[in-house]
Amino acid sequence: MSTATTLTPNIPAAAPAHDAADPAAAVEHVLTVDCVESPGIVHAISAFLLEQGCDIIDIKQYGDKAQGHFFMRVHFSSGSSAARQPAGTEELRSGFAQVAEKWQMNWQLEPHGRKRRVLVMVSKMGHCLNDLLFRARTGDIPVEIVAVVSNHRDQEGLVQWHGIPFFHVPVTKDTKADAEARLLELVDALDVELVVLARYMQVLSDDLSAKLAGKTINIHHSFLPSFKGAKPYHQAYERGVKTVGATAHYVNAELDEGPIISQQVIEVDHTYTADDLVAVGRDAECVALRNAVRWHCEGRILLLGNRTVVLR
Repeated sequence: MSTATTLTPNIPAAAPAHDAADPAAAVEHVLTVDCVESPGIVHAISAFLLEQGCDIIDIKQYGDKAQGHFFMRVHFSSGSSAARQPAGTEELRSGFAQVAEKWQMNWQLEPHGRKRRVLVMVSKMGHCLNDLLFRARTGDIPVEIVAVVSNHRDQEGLVQWHGIPFFHVPVTKDTKADAEARLLELVDALDVELVVLARYMQVLSDDLSAKLAGKTINIHHSFLPSFKGAKPYHQAYERGVKTVGATAHYVNAELDEGPIISQQVIEVDHTYTADDLVAVGRDAECVALRNAVRWHCEGRILLLGNRTVVLR
């Protein structure tokens, strides 16, 4: 199995523990919470932030009555008062842990704007990859793309132009297990927080899907399962479809059945050729995947069974 680069020394060193070494540097944070719905939760969270001298910048919440579950995302600043030093990330986490334990919350508290370490997987088609590379480079989405893995070399030049390590990991029926082991090796070595399948045309095994559960996002055309196999847009053209779209979702053991994060739908008509549908589909795929990655990295997505709650 060949690679276009080696793990050392061309790969950036794994990032240190994600914490604010200088408390004054991490003024803004994002807290996400989900738990069983109960009176007093909002008051408890607000009281904690007030005690810490924090100001709420933005807050989104949702109570699912059918499931009896509560979700909240709070973007807040600390130390806005000149008389009080801003609380650091670990100090805030330590204090909130007591609140979370009382209400049996699932929660995360992260510095606002922290870039998540992302590994992108791609096959031959580069439109989604190109969109993510551009937006990461310009700071439009809070990610650091630490590596690109592909079973083909088509996008190697593009990736290297961006100065990002490219790994060529061919996949055949006989080498699939070794290829997935290589992927997990890279995920661990590079401290990867999110894997993005940007039109990676290989099905992940159940075992790999389980190991990467909640940290892998896939994009596919919205015609599934109506038009499977080769050239789905050409199949759709033959059937005279009236909409084109794309779906971004978390990966699980059920092929293309993971929790849906983002979808795009574009109306088309009889004047569109098969090539037009392909072009429109590419645009929809880029937008859907971009949104899913952005919302995940901004801490806006919470899971409710096989559904997602996106606090935008």
